[in-house]
This record gives sequence, C-alpha cells and structure tokens, in this order.
Amino acid sequence: MTAARTARTPLLRPALMATVVASLATLAACSAPPDRPSPLANAVANAGAALRADSDMKAVLDAYANLDPKAIEKISVSEARAQPTIADAVNAVLRQQGRSTDPTTLVPGVTSRDTTIPGPAGPLPARVFTPSGAGPFPVITYYHGGGWVIADKQVYDAGARGIAKQANAIVVSVDYRRSPEVKFPAAWDDALAAYRWVSQNARSMNGDPQRLALAGESAGGNLAVATAIAARDAGVTQPRHVLAVYPVAQTGSLLTPSYVANAAAKPLNRPMIEWFLDKLLASPIDKQDQRLDLVNARLAGLPPVTIINAAIDPLRNDGSMLEEALRNAGVQVERQDYSGVTHEFFGTAAVVVKARQAQEYAGQRLRQSLGN
Repeated sequence: MTAARTARTPLLRPALMATVVASLATLAACSAPPDRPSPLANAVANAGAALRADSDMKAVLDAYANLDPKAIEKISVSEARAQPTIADAVNAVLRQQGRSTDPTTLVPGVTSRDTTIPGPAGPLPARVFTPSGAGPFPVITYYHGGGWVIADKQVYDAGARGIAKQANAIVVSVDYRRSPEVKFPAAWDDALAAYRWVSQNARSMNGDPQRLALAGESAGGNLAVATAIAARDAGVTQPRHVLAVYPVAQTGSLLTPSYVANAAAKPLNRPMIEWFLDKLLASPIDKQDQRLDLVNARLAGLPPVTIINAAIDPLRNDGSMLEEALRNAGVQVERQDYSGVTHEFFGTAAVVVKARQAQEYAGQRLRQSLGN
C-alpha cells in the first residue's frame, strides 16, 4: 500500500490557465437559481478537480454533478437531507461500469443487521456489521458524517462496512440525534451513550469487551475523538484505538490554509461548514467547547489515534492541527494525507483506488491496536 503524504501541486499549462481565468471572468457576471451553486463557484470547483483530482475521483465528482445537487448552504434542512450524496454518485459510476451496487457483493464476507440501542433521549438506530469467522471479534463504535445535520448510517454504509472488513471487527454504526432539532451537544451525548452501551454489550454481539475502538468520518471523526476523551473522564472502558477520517477538529477559524484553498471545493466547501455550524450551535461561544475545539482539548492519556485526510478538502488542516496537538500531549498518532482525492473519498473504495488504500491502512492500524 502506498499513500501520498502531501498534496500534488501540478504545473498549470498556460493555455489551460488562460481558459480557466477567462471562464471565471465570464461566470462571475452570471446568476444562478437561488438554490443552486453559483456558476463562479462551480467553475472554481470544476477547475480545481480537473487539475488536482485523480481520474477515478474525478469520475465520482462528475457523476455527483450529473445528479444535479442543490447548494446545501442555500436550502432548508429537510431539502438538504434529501439531496444526492457521494454514495449515490459511487452507485452511478458502478452502474456505468456494469457492476453490482449490492454492498454484500462489493464487500464480501461482511453481513449487516439494523437494530436500535438505548440513548439518553430514546432509542438510537444502529447498523451492526459482522465479519465472517468464529469470533469473538473486536468491536468498533462508528459515527457517520454529515455536519451533525444531514446524512445517516445508510449514506456512510460503505465506510463502516469497509472498516469491518479490513479490521476484521464488528462495527456498530450509530445514528445519533441531529441538529437543528436538537442542538449541540446532543450528538456528543448520544455518541458516549452508544460507546458505553457497546462496551457493556459486546459479548451479546460475539464481541470482545476488552478490545474496543472508536471510528468516524468528518463530523463523526470529531465524535470519535471527543468520545475517547469523554470515556477517559467518565471511567468507561478505554478504547484501544481511535480512527478519525478527515475530522472536524476546530471551528474557531474557517481561514486555515486548507479552508482558503478549498473554499469552493466539492463535495464539501466552506459555506456548507458555516451552514452546518449555524444549525448546530445555540451560541457562538459553543465553538470554544473542547468537544468541538479538539485541538485545545485535554488529550493526554488517549489511546493511539489514526488520522486520514484528503488533499482537496477544507478540513485537511484540521487533521494536521489535531496531529500536532496529540503529539504535544504525548499520544501516539499517525496521519496519512491522500493526494488527488476529496472529502468523502473514504467511502468510495468500490471505484477509487486511494479509498481502498485508505481503508486498508485504517484496518492495519486498528488490527495492530486490537490484536487481531
């Protein structure tokens, strides 16, 4: 397995650059329907993807564009939750390739079942992925992305299923409560309750209660790290590893280099983050809460952490800042930064090579800590 640690910086051919500049100048004067991305933003995103994205990642982005998603930052929450996703785009690419979209075909040797687990305010939907074999298996509690506002375990099925396969572990993917129906920190309360329940009920799933881990993508990557901190402080059985895939590690500044460079990127851009935070927070002061502001949290005593980042992602620097904070706290941490791919790439392993590499790497790191 090979993975790039730094983003590519391709040389721009003068003719191509001239074309891009001319297109942007023209589109800047254009208007768009109120619920659609502006032509200028689209041009910037498309030009960036053409120059920086690997061909297989670009195919997913093109399929996503063909699904005609609305601009999430311009629509209501209910409309945003109904928008096409990168998972839908992956299925479109698979159909173009004449391949099955059945997850059990794409990830053989892993079965799943839907259930509910107790939460602080009522039952939480969950999906339990189990690898083939005798067990007992390690158990990983997994949290999906979506800015704490959109998405669910179905949208992020491929990432959780891939982790179960690569780590040879049971994965419990939890649908925590979302904002704005419930504001911060409800999702964090649910995340800890779910992990506590898994630690107490691992045996009932043919799992080993002494071999536990946490994992998540994007907003869920934040929840995974925050839950490890909360479990440490609450005296709950400690996880042996934390996997954070392009985590949100701070919300105090949306002007980091990666936020600036990828302000108009797809499928995640800076205006979307601002929209998510507006729905999530009851007060701007919540940005200073260490459950959100992980880079300034008390991190000492956490288990080994693995961070996965994408080069074409506003959250890239959140990952590097979290890596530095963990090292300064004496926590064992490894971070891989994959060039040529975007936010949400981790779940595209069916069609994107670096997503397969990232899942393999995540599985290797988890197996090392979980002893399997």
